[in-house]
Amino acid sequence: MQKILDQYGNVTIYMENNHPSPMYHVDGGVEPNPYGNLAVLLGDDNLEEVMYNGGSQCVKVAHRDHGMCQTNVFVDDQQGLEIARNIAAFTSVPLGDGPGLVPIFDGRLPDGSRVNGTIPPVSPDGPTLTIRKFRDDPLTMIDLIKFGTVNLRLAAMMWVWIEGLDSRPANFVIAGGTGSGKTTTLNCLGMYIPWHKRLLTVEDTAELQVYHDHWLRMETRRERPDGTPAVDMNDCLKSSLRMRPDRIIVGEVRSSEASTLLTAMNTGHDGSFGSLHANTAMETITRMINPPMNVPPIMLTGLDLIIIQARLHVNGKTARKITEVAEVAGMEGDKPRLNAIWKYNAATDTIEETGIPSKMRETICKAAGITPAQFEQHLNQREQILADLLRRDIRDIDTVTKVVQSFYATR
Repeated sequence: MQKILDQYGNVTIYMENNHPSPMYHVDGGVEPNPYGNLAVLLGDDNLEEVMYNGGSQCVKVAHRDHGMCQTNVFVDDQQGLEIARNIAAFTSVPLGDGPGLVPIFDGRLPDGSRVNGTIPPVSPDGPTLTIRKFRDDPLTMIDLIKFGTVNLRLAAMMWVWIEGLDSRPANFVIAGGTGSGKTTTLNCLGMYIPWHKRLLTVEDTAELQVYHDHWLRMETRRERPDGTPAVDMNDCLKSSLRMRPDRIIVGEVRSSEASTLLTAMNTGHDGSFGSLHANTAMETITRMINPPMNVPPIMLTGLDLIIIQARLHVNGKTARKITEVAEVAGMEGDKPRLNAIWKYNAATDTIEETGIPSKMRETICKAAGITPAQFEQHLNQREQILADLLRRDIRDIDTVTKVVQSFYATR
C-alpha cells in the first residue's frame, strides 16, 4: 500500500507502510553528465540537500516540504568516485589517496551549491557526497514571514536595525544549530542593506546570495598538498578592512576571526554581522569569549544584538523559527549583560516582544535625532511596505530588493 504525498514533473513522493521516510521516486533515465545519476536530483529546486553515502545505499534527499526522503536513485562506488573527482575539479582540489592528494574536500558547484566529499580510506564504505543546494529562486523576507520564521513586526524591526535610519546600523550575530536556516536568514537580511553601501562578505565556502549593487565576495582556501599556503577567514577579514567596506558579513564565525570582526565593530564598521553555531544568546556569548574565538569580554560591547534561530518540530513538521533576540546591554562584572527583547512562545507558535526597553532603539533614536514616537512611525512605514508585498504575494528576490532600494531612493 502506498499513500501519494506529492507529484510534479517526473517525481512522485509517496509513503510506504514498511518505512518511516517518504520515497522520492524519479521516472526516466539520465543523459551522460559530470554528476552521473545525481543530476536528476540536483535539478530539483524543491530539494535542500542531496546525500550520497556510498554504493550500497540509495541516495537520500532533504525535501523542503517532505523532510528526509529515500530515493530510487543509486550510484555505485566507481561512478561515485568519478562524480567526486569531477566536483573536486571545479575547485582545483587534487582528490585522491596518495602523495600530493587529499581524501576530503569542501567546495561548491558552478551554481554555488556547497559540497563536502570524502573517499576511502577516510570513508571506508565508499565515496560520499553531501551537497547543500542553492535555490534558483532564493527565499526572501516575505517567504520567512509566510513560513512563520519571523512575524511582520520583527521583519520590519530588522529592516530598521540594518538600515539604521541612515545613522547607526546595528552590529549583530545570528546563531543557531546546523540546518536551522542561518544562511537563508542572512541572505534575506542582506536585502535591507542600501545599495550605496559597499558590502563585503567573507565565507569558507561562498553561499550567500545577496542581491546587491556594490558587493565584493571573499572565500577562504585550505593549504594544498603542493605547499600552497592556506588563506583563512581571519586573513580575508583583515584584508577586507583595507577595502573601505561599509558593511561586512562573515559566514560561520569559528575562530580568531571573531576578534577581528569585533574589532571592526568597535572601530567604526557599524552594520557588520555574521553567523555562528550556538543555541541560545548566553551560549553565543560563552562561545565567543572562550577558545578558539577568545574574544575579550569588553569587546562584546561593540555587539548590539544576538539573533537565535532554531529548527523546531511544530505540529509534526520541521520549521525554522527565530526563537530569541537579545541585546548586549553593557557589562556585569567581567561578562556582558543580555536583555531578551523578543522571545518565541511555543504555546502560540509566534515570536513576541518581551516588553523590555530596547537599547538599540535608543541608540538609533539618538544617532538619527528622533524621538521614540518617530522611530515607531519609521517602523510602521516599513511594516506597511512588507505587508503590502505579502498581500500581493510578491516574494521574488529581484522585486523585493528593488522595492526596498526604491524606498531608500525616494525618501
